[in-house]
Formats: sequence, C-alpha cells, structure tokens
Amino acid sequence: MKSQSKIRYRTAAGILALSSALVLSACGSDDNSDSGDDKANGGDKSSAAAGGDIECGGSGELLASGSSAQDNAVQQWAADYQAACPDVTVNYKPVGSGAGIEEFLNGQTAFAGSDSALEPEEVEKSKEVCSGGQGINLPMVGGPVAIAYHLEGVDELVLDAETLANVFNGEIKQWNDEAIAKLNPDAELPDTKIQPVHRSDESGTTENFTAYLNTVVKDAWPDEADKKWPIEGGQAATGSAGVSSQVKQTDGAISYMEISHAESNELSTVKLDTGAAEPVEATVENASQAIAVGERVGEAPDMALELDYATKEDGAYPITLVTYEIACDKGNKPESLDAVKSFLAYTAGEAGQQSIVDIGYAPLPAEMAAEVAKTVDSLS
Repeated sequence: MKSQSKIRYRTAAGILALSSALVLSACGSDDNSDSGDDKANGGDKSSAAAGGDIECGGSGELLASGSSAQDNAVQQWAADYQAACPDVTVNYKPVGSGAGIEEFLNGQTAFAGSDSALEPEEVEKSKEVCSGGQGINLPMVGGPVAIAYHLEGVDELVLDAETLANVFNGEIKQWNDEAIAKLNPDAELPDTKIQPVHRSDESGTTENFTAYLNTVVKDAWPDEADKKWPIEGGQAATGSAGVSSQVKQTDGAISYMEISHAESNELSTVKLDTGAAEPVEATVENASQAIAVGERVGEAPDMALELDYATKEDGAYPITLVTYEIACDKGNKPESLDAVKSFLAYTAGEAGQQSIVDIGYAPLPAEMAAEVAKTVDSLS
C-alpha cells in the first residue's frame, strides 16, 4: 500500500483536450480486459457496441444501486454493454447514494454508485462483505451540480455562494430581494416567493452541494457536508428526477441537481459568481476544469478524490461532483466478479467515457481513467 498522498492527474487544458477528442472520436478501443477465459465464465468477446471493443465476462443479472445523479450515465452504459454482451443484464436502481452504499454493505449488490467517497466507518463495515478486502472508491464520471430554477420571465440568473446559502436557509424569501437584484442589475425580477427544493433521500449530490456552501461561506452555512439535508421543513423530493420534476412544475422553485436532469426538463441554470473574471456556467467543460485540478487523497487501490470548492480559476465550475463506483478490492462475489470487471472496464475505457459526453457528463482525465481501469483489472 502506498502512503496517502495528493496527486494531480492532469492540467485543465489536458482534460479539455481529452473531452474534445472523445466528442470527435467515432471509435476507440478499450484494452482493459480480464485475463481469464471469458467463454468459460459464460461470456464472449464482442466489438458491437459504443464505438469500441467490449470484453464480455460473466453471465446473469448484475445488481447495483445508488446515485441517481449517475443514473443516466449508467443506463447508457448498460444499454451499450448489453448490446455487446447479451449474457449479462445490468440492473441499476437509482435509490440515492446513501441507500446504494447501505445495500452494498449488506451484500445485496455487486457494486454501488455514490456521489461521495466511503466514510471511514463504511470502509470498516465493508470488510464484513468483502472477504479479505474492503470497499474502494473508483471515480468513473464527473459533472456539474447545476442550480436549476423555474422563474417565469427570467432565463438568466447569477448568484454567489452567500446569496445561494441564504436562499436555501430561508433568509432570502423573494426573488426580487436586494441581494439577488445586485447580482442581476439587468434582470426584471418578480416578487415571486422563492421555493427551495431539496433531496428527501440521503444523497451524495446533497453532500457535494452542502460541502460547497460550508467551504465557501461557512458563516452563512455552518452545517457541515452531509448526505442528509440539514434543515428541517421545506419542499423535498426523492432523487434527481424528483427534484427536477418538482422545480419544473413550480414557479419560483430552485434546487440542485445533476445537469442532465436540468437539461432534460428544460430548466434554466444559475451562473455562479466565484470571484473569477466572469460568472461560471454549469457545463461539462467547466466541470472538467474543476476535476482537472482535483487531488487524489485515497490510499491505493482506493481512488477517493478531493475537489477545490473554493476555486476562483476562470472557467472552473466549483459545484462539481465526481461519482464513484464502489466495489470490493478483494473478496468480490465469485458469481458476479467477471461481470463486474467486464462492465466497469468498459465504463472506464475510452468508448464508455465517450458515450456519456453528449448527455451532460464530464469524462475523467486520461491518466485517471487509465488508473481506474488498472484497478478494475486487479479486483478479485
């Protein structure tokens, strides 16, 4: 085991070049494969899906659950993977990061999806289900946590961290409040009541959003980062799909969600005044800027990352999450191990990363993706 260290993977320019290359590339190859005989394990090799080779492995149903923020990505991956590997059915339930981790720790699933890394007590508990090993965090995709809103007549809006905190803690109650008007001098803001919507389930998206507020404006948001929404009362909904649907149907509503849910519901999103030269929009490219300057803090083979929520770098969108797949480094269930390695090797490979760019997700930096693939190959 290497000692804990902080490793930067790639410059911002490098990751943006990777994003462009993935978008422009119509084909690629995924050379991350199991060393065993796939046919002996119920699968075979195919090159039919997602513009690149997929190394099939295992058979039957591959059960996973967790983050709703990554659900759209996982469903895309599953469809492409199953087209090439019909012997495996990927069944992913977007029950939220907290519930997904709990199901994994109870031995109900082969892996979990989470928008935040395992807590130390969760790592300890994972040793009960990972025989001879423990749960590890495998970053698989990133994306901006958009602040989406529905306000009739207002299609563009700038907020800063303090104003955002005071909107969600209830201090700012009307859309034409002086603090909002100061940031949007050209907007015709109505006196509509602000209706913040938060996640009712335990969510890594909530943890990332509250981490941003607590890091940048601790006085306005003293509550530390948590998967559970810290303020009693208010409107709430389950999952990213739930909050985005509620915002869409409620004039004056505002919430936080993975950007593909904002886009699929045609919701406007806030630009953040971070102190950079210009307010920063919630886009895949701007999320990539933030991921690129993130640092690895997990001990190998764990790949937990730390992002800089307080960044003022031009074009870096600070409320960015990296969503993980959580699996055992050792002691995975023998009946699902080959399918887990095959599926996650595809998602970490170039073809898998390319397949989700157009649905609002930021691909991993090339060096990080290569290390994830290497770690996936070592699972046992």
